[in-house]
Amino acid sequence: MPADRAAHAGLIALTALAPVSWGTTYAVTTEFLPADRPLFTGLMRALPAGLLLLALARVLPRGAWWGKAAVLGALNIGAFFPLLFLSAYRLPGGLAAVVGSLGPLLVVALSALLLGERPSARSVLTGAVAAFGVSLVVLRAAGALDTLGVLAALASTASMSTGTVLTKRWGRPEGVGPLALTAWQLTAGGLLIAPVALLVEGSPPALDTPAIGGYLYLALANTALAYWLWFQGIGRLSATQVTFLGPLSPLTAAVVGWAALDETLTPVQLAGMALAFGATVAGQLRPRGMRARARAFSSAEQNRRKDSMDAKEAVLRR
Repeated sequence: MPADRAAHAGLIALTALAPVSWGTTYAVTTEFLPADRPLFTGLMRALPAGLLLLALARVLPRGAWWGKAAVLGALNIGAFFPLLFLSAYRLPGGLAAVVGSLGPLLVVALSALLLGERPSARSVLTGAVAAFGVSLVVLRAAGALDTLGVLAALASTASMSTGTVLTKRWGRPEGVGPLALTAWQLTAGGLLIAPVALLVEGSPPALDTPAIGGYLYLALANTALAYWLWFQGIGRLSATQVTFLGPLSPLTAAVVGWAALDETLTPVQLAGMALAFGATVAGQLRPRGMRARARAFSSAEQNRRKDSMDAKEAVLRR
């Protein structure tokens, strides 16, 4: 059991690297990339990463998975990226991040509807505490809210949350690993963004050396590697556990702003970080019933594999 717990904790830590990486997106975008090009930036994040992983995986969808990959790619990438950037450009301060931090609550509701996971009072309370903690970290006083920005923030959160739950519901085709699944979604999402970026923003901008480096970082580390870790985590953790790692993204953004951009952190922000991080940790704790089911499933899986090996050995002995 200690080995199982250590492996589980390691999986959570690896999955957490994805939102931590995403927390650096704002600093990279503002410091290195061309201004006012959210669609082009989303395209450069998604399509090169998807094509690279597709070349590595060398597996294409089959049958119904062409449609499923397109739906997941649209929800997790193609719709999420443009809506996220639109909300960030139109909303004051960190309001977009606050709306995004409502994701765990939405995933709890969608998991009950689509996965049959019974919501607990603890998960709802933990989600509310995480959202409140994030609001203390990133929210600033501002004027009137932009209706389109608020709707875009809500839609981006709903898109990613729905994509997370559907990814968990549909799983992966037999024999297909998380690398291929990630490649399919990034490629589909990038192909969805491409014509919209061309129509709305026109031809690509001229890129200097910092911009090229920034886009390479976003495509490789921030997207290809991060989403591979994210979808691998979804496949092996509950949807609620994965989405409770989301608040690490705005927390990382705040730390990067403090360390690299000379931004200050007030005592209220530090208290918010503690609340949000505590909620993130609490969101990884599985109820006793779920732990028991997980142990039973693990034991049954081990017995099934042992029986399969014994049967193969019996055939070979014959």
